[in-house]
Amino acid sequence: MCNCLTSPIGDRPLLEILSKEKIEEIHVASLRVLEETGIMVNSENAFKIFIEMGADVDKDKKIVYIPEHLVKEALKRVPSVVKMYSRDGKLSMLLTKNKVHYNPGSAALYVLDRETGEMRRPLSEDFRQFVRLVDAMENIHAQSTAMVVSDVPEIVADRYRLYIVLKNSTKPIITGAFTIEGVHDMKKMLETVLGGEKELRKRPLAIFDACVSSPLEWSEITVQNLIDCVNYGIPVEVITAPQVGGTAPATLAGTLVQLNAEVLSGIVLTQMIKPGTPVIYGGSPCVLDMRTGTGRLAAIEAIMICCAYAQMGKYYDLPTYGYLGLSDAKTIDAQAGLEASIGLILGSLAGINNIAGPGMLSFENCQSFEKLVIDNEICGYALRFLRGIQVNEETLALDVIKRVGPKGHFLAQKHTNKWFRIEEYMPSYVIDTRSERDWLEKGAKDIVKRAKERVDEVLKEHEPEPLPPDVGKELDNIALEILKKHGATKLP
Repeated sequence: MCNCLTSPIGDRPLLEILSKEKIEEIHVASLRVLEETGIMVNSENAFKIFIEMGADVDKDKKIVYIPEHLVKEALKRVPSVVKMYSRDGKLSMLLTKNKVHYNPGSAALYVLDRETGEMRRPLSEDFRQFVRLVDAMENIHAQSTAMVVSDVPEIVADRYRLYIVLKNSTKPIITGAFTIEGVHDMKKMLETVLGGEKELRKRPLAIFDACVSSPLEWSEITVQNLIDCVNYGIPVEVITAPQVGGTAPATLAGTLVQLNAEVLSGIVLTQMIKPGTPVIYGGSPCVLDMRTGTGRLAAIEAIMICCAYAQMGKYYDLPTYGYLGLSDAKTIDAQAGLEASIGLILGSLAGINNIAGPGMLSFENCQSFEKLVIDNEICGYALRFLRGIQVNEETLALDVIKRVGPKGHFLAQKHTNKWFRIEEYMPSYVIDTRSERDWLEKGAKDIVKRAKERVDEVLKEHEPEPLPPDVGKELDNIALEILKKHGATKLP
């Protein structure tokens, strides 16, 4: 069953930052950047594709100049809907219009230790448990390869992350490769689980991120990953991570122009290789804090940029992706709740189709089990808001109001018994709704303690659906073969 939700006002999101005129100004400015400044492409393969399609190039400087007509042709060809399926072949995510979904952000180098509360490098077992936790979260629609585990050779970390997810969850996956060969091995893993190349193309289980290096550069590894995914029929998210004032202009409008040009360059390349390739328009902007030198991913300006570029994606009728819900805080505190709530709520109101970030701390660099279950509730609040208020004869409740009359109550009404279940979002006990007396009698626990208990409860009780034994064994053999090529002798 599809877990998709959409805003109650149809095709327009509830939040729009840019007017139609401003959107068109940014679009025109982005076209000028692509045609006049160009983008650096560190790949002979990609260079050949651009040349064959009529782009101007400067081989010495590795610059490709993309004319407006190629952008227009690409935007006509790229699909407006991306369908994602669960491991068992069921439609699970429909990325289009204002349908909103959530997943944990990817590639954190640290995990917040569940016992000490300190950040440390994650092990395979940490990631297995995290994947199992995500699998049980009702408001988190997809998995991500959320951690870079430290107990396998670094060169195979991209593939091993996918292996752990495939073994421990049925949800769709947001992932990516760190190496050129990584895409090929990961495609083999996906085919093994889904039953072959035909099924992988027909019912995609994973989206691969392809990240442009700001300002205006494609690395050899990333652009080859993009090319390979297109040839394999794997959906891709073109993501750019401009740093306002650092690797992008200090103005939000200037950053939007650069970000849009970078994403469009990737869209053009995908459609030149194979028209109709599914592409998601994405970004992970941050703001350079001139006082500390850090990149603030949870800054309000970064959130504004995400909401604004979502409008650009919708202007092109493309699915959208954004890093929101994360926090720059180093522990689970009021700052973490503030930043996660603002990002998730505003991103949802902007109708971003795929929002990544629940669970993340420390500038997109640390995953927290406890923050994930708290963020799951914030996502639930946001999804309830998007459902809006139903207004019809039954919900206006005139007959019920008349029946109860002055000084009555509605508790015994059948209408109440039916509609409170529909209208109210019921959070888990992570969100405290008890009386003060009851709260004190139960230990006066704060939200972090309640979140810890929720994590322990889920990991004790939730058992993800396993792979068929023969498929699981084949996947184990593939992962072990990859590890052995790089010096490891067994699966962690």
